[in-house]
Amino acid sequence: MHSQSPHHHLGATPLGTFEAPEGVRFRLWAPSAKRVELVCDDQPYDMDAAGDGYFELVLGRASRGSLYGYRLDGGPLWPDPASRFQPEGVHGLSEVIDCRSYTWHDRDWAGVPRNELSIYELHVGTFTPEGSFEAARARIPYLRDLGITAIELLPLADFPGRWNWGYDPAALWAPARAYGRPDDLRVFVDEAHAHGIAVLLDVVYNHLGPDGAFVAAIAPFFTPKHETPWGQAINLDGDQAAGVRAFLLASARHWLEEYHLDGMRLDATFALIDDSPTHVLAELSEIAHTLPGPRRVLIAEDHPSNLDPLLRPRDQGGRGLDGVWADDFHHIVRRIVAGDSHGYFRGYPDTTEALASNIERGWYPPGPHVHDEDLQRSERDPEWAELDKFVLCIQNHDQIGNRATGDRLHHAIELDTYRALSALLLFLPEIPLLFQGQEWAASSPFQYFTDHNDELGKLVSEGRRREFSSFPDFEGEIPDPQEPETFKRSKLIWQEREQAPHRGVLALYRMLLAQRRTLRGTVRANSPVTGTLIVQRGRDFLVVALKPGLSVPLPAELHGREPTWHSEAAPYAETPRPPRVGEDAVDFEGPAAVLFRDPI
Repeated sequence: MHSQSPHHHLGATPLGTFEAPEGVRFRLWAPSAKRVELVCDDQPYDMDAAGDGYFELVLGRASRGSLYGYRLDGGPLWPDPASRFQPEGVHGLSEVIDCRSYTWHDRDWAGVPRNELSIYELHVGTFTPEGSFEAARARIPYLRDLGITAIELLPLADFPGRWNWGYDPAALWAPARAYGRPDDLRVFVDEAHAHGIAVLLDVVYNHLGPDGAFVAAIAPFFTPKHETPWGQAINLDGDQAAGVRAFLLASARHWLEEYHLDGMRLDATFALIDDSPTHVLAELSEIAHTLPGPRRVLIAEDHPSNLDPLLRPRDQGGRGLDGVWADDFHHIVRRIVAGDSHGYFRGYPDTTEALASNIERGWYPPGPHVHDEDLQRSERDPEWAELDKFVLCIQNHDQIGNRATGDRLHHAIELDTYRALSALLLFLPEIPLLFQGQEWAASSPFQYFTDHNDELGKLVSEGRRREFSSFPDFEGEIPDPQEPETFKRSKLIWQEREQAPHRGVLALYRMLLAQRRTLRGTVRANSPVTGTLIVQRGRDFLVVALKPGLSVPLPAELHGREPTWHSEAAPYAETPRPPRVGEDAVDFEGPAAVLFRDPI
């Protein structure tokens, strides 16, 4: 239960179960139903029509832990689309949850400013051997000591089966029962705040999963007006769209309020097609930014169409989001160091000159390098946007898991190159995002896994094989998403972080994240020699070589200055190949990064 007011202000449409003086109030939006029956603890009760397609009932006999569902016009018994928990899975009955039963300890939590975010992306099911909220909570001190300032949880909305990435959402309000109960998530967030770490949640509002998403059967959730890669678009501007919007906005508000979350990463915002006078994302940002407590952060997944309206403030006609995943950086990096040229990679250059331009802008501008129409960017790209609105990475769940075998960047390149890229990423003013295990060059892959029913699972497995059938590098066996071993292989192996060469990479990441807190100043970047970069922040300089055997001339202000560190030193590298720093140049035997900090 929760104590939201039934009055309709933005995002506060009461749905699901909530506290009432007489007991528990149940509220459902089912605009096509003539009659709705609540079945609670095996007893049926007729609900009252409340107008605009809403049905409600206050039930004195219901209490925390009661199991319930809805029957529309004498049809099958379905779970609540706004269920706070599905203890028996997404096809089972819903459970009445009292969010007030948890005592929070984060009264003094002030949040993390956007320009101080260093995000650690994790999947609860594979982050630890146990795959639970409780086990992940026990690792929070490790993450604090690592030096990150925010955790980004892959989607938690409950899904069919025992494991899933989270992008097949069925119960949009219910944390996945595979990871624990709702209060286990609250304990996780509370613990993170106690250690100075913000918690963001990846949410999927652009599509529903293929199984168990009963909201689509109860309400007009889709519209034929627009098409997306998942089929018909979510109904944000069609007939009865007001109820759909209210459902989504109330869901987002519930996650932020009931779990004290610090923000959200919004999946595939390009698929939230909305021709209404006010875009649903603008309404969502208004909700997030006006809630009591620390300012919430909303980050959109990068889309190649138009970054400007996503980031532009609401009072200037934009959607007012706080940041965007900007994958250009990742794509150019992979082109340079791994030679990727298939699919969307072919639309990006493979030069350090392009990478320098990307670093200074936060994104890479359109031009003749872009060949695919779906990669074209709008002419109204955000030249004005601060760099800390862009989230950069050298790997994330998408860029690893959507590869045929789920291999990580450091599985494709040498560790000296990986160390140099890690130093580069964490030197930049843009928001860095790390994917779990990246900080020790984890050996485990992150593969695409599902646990659907046999019929749907067969289609998923066949589709995965078909997707990669034309890729010459993947003629062998593609991991079957439905095989339990695919999920198990994706779990981190924590003991390896204490072994060579992983311990050296971990030491480097700890140093880089600690150093990051002291960096200031705007960024300038150039590529004096192909394969190299000189990046300046204030009076600090990072000199990077991504290819072996290069000599980089130093700018005049670095002549005679001693380097502070380099990425090939012990303890970071097991067999160090230190670059030679001369009076006016750095000679690199192999890939490396060298930092010159302001001596003053």
